[in-house]
Amino acid sequence: MPTPDKQLSAEQSRQIADTIREEIARRRISRQSLAELAKLSLSTLEKVLGGRRPFTLATTVRLEQALGVSLRTTAEAPAPALPVNGDVAADGLGAYSRRAVAWIEGTYITIRPSFGDKDAIFAYLTEISWDAAASCLVFHESERQDAAYTQYGEVAVPNQSGHIYLVTNRHGQHRLITVARLPISGEMFGIITTLLAGRGSLLTPIAAPIAYLPVKMIQNPAFGRISPENANYSAYRTHLRRTLDEPFAMFLPG
Repeated sequence: MPTPDKQLSAEQSRQIADTIREEIARRRISRQSLAELAKLSLSTLEKVLGGRRPFTLATTVRLEQALGVSLRTTAEAPAPALPVNGDVAADGLGAYSRRAVAWIEGTYITIRPSFGDKDAIFAYLTEISWDAAASCLVFHESERQDAAYTQYGEVAVPNQSGHIYLVTNRHGQHRLITVARLPISGEMFGIITTLLAGRGSLLTPIAAPIAYLPVKMIQNPAFGRISPENANYSAYRTHLRRTLDEPFAMFLPG
């Protein structure tokens, strides 16, 4: 019987996806070209880069051969020994225990205003789960129409403020999401602070309301840029407006 192809861990897959996206940008090649060089289907490449499927050893080897770089140097490094308090996050994240934040874990439909169309809503998935190696909650986005901008990072839950922070830190470049969570329904509402990509290399700081809906709340969720004609638009708009109407966040006039 053939040996099953080894699947890499979620953290290894994220590291490899980051490296591949950097190589694609640096070499200015398309994903279609890379898929052809690696003898993979474009669908497979899109799924592993978007976090919808873990990398396998065979897929990783093919991509290494196509790019001429090692993708497993960091991914296969021995995992550091877990600290004695392996079920407690670092002080900088709130020093929370795994049991204390288990209610946050889950998959959420994430909605915010579209940065490119004032009448549209942008929707994608965010999964929050416990990472034993990092000893904290982590989040990972998927189903993004702009897959190249998919984010992942750590989750801080300080008990002083009662808010939840989803923090991306890539080489010193930060994106911060601050939300409050409703204990009964599980929705989360708040603010995203990030950079808006413009023409060429232009990046502009931008902030907007954001909402996280437990995936079970929407029967047939839609992702990407949601226009007013979409069947989910009205429900998404109602949830998103709660961020400012209740208010969970405030935007002061300049």
